[in-house]
Amino acid sequence: MTSATPPCPVCGHPGWTRQQVIWPELARQWELSDDEVAYVDHQQGTSCDGCGTSLRSAALADAISASLGWDRPWQQLPSGVTGAVRTLEINEAGTLTPHLRRWSGHRLVEYPDVDMQRLPFGDGEFDLVVHSDTLEHVPDPVQGLAECRRVLRPGGVLAYTIPMIVGRLSRGRAGLEPSFHGAEGADNYLVHTEYGADFWTDAVRAGFEQVVVHAFDFPAAQAVLARTPVRRLAEEPRRGRWLRSR
Repeated sequence: MTSATPPCPVCGHPGWTRQQVIWPELARQWELSDDEVAYVDHQQGTSCDGCGTSLRSAALADAISASLGWDRPWQQLPSGVTGAVRTLEINEAGTLTPHLRRWSGHRLVEYPDVDMQRLPFGDGEFDLVVHSDTLEHVPDPVQGLAECRRVLRPGGVLAYTIPMIVGRLSRGRAGLEPSFHGAEGADNYLVHTEYGADFWTDAVRAGFEQVVVHAFDFPAAQAVLARTPVRRLAEEPRRGRWLRSR
């Protein structure tokens, strides 16, 4: 159990168990320091003793709750509250997926049947778009995020996690030896981008005007919230000030 980690936002249990999951070859490819290995391992290998939610999924759940104004664990929320949220989950969001499936407004799509870079949905169909540790595997992450923005209604929220090394800048892996996520020794989940402190620039390039880091257990467990504007700002030249257009 880690004493500094908050209670689970899914079930409310305060206890967490940690297992080592980062293997030496992955740490070498990512050029991780010992401190970075420790917090990435905490992010990926810690789970709730009560419901099994992983730490990175807990960060995502806590961010979603914050964005929607929920003040209690998910398991204590009435079904009418969660069902009212039209939710698109792109690839399974780790251990959060079984909980999201209980939401009546939930829809799950997965690669390769559905590519985040070309979502088969109309504009503004969803209130919430969720993905977890997926963006680093997308060849054009800005296009993927732009598609997430397109299918959100005005005021809608994109919530996601990415493996993030907070003390460096992002880099593409083009020209480097291939790096894969997943089980040790398995050539799956090719990594295109290693994200760092400038992660937020991709969301801005994709058209989001508000990007927030939601820190559940810094630096290990963080989620990203990007919101579409409810309305645009329009200038009133006669008064020389900004007004919100309706």
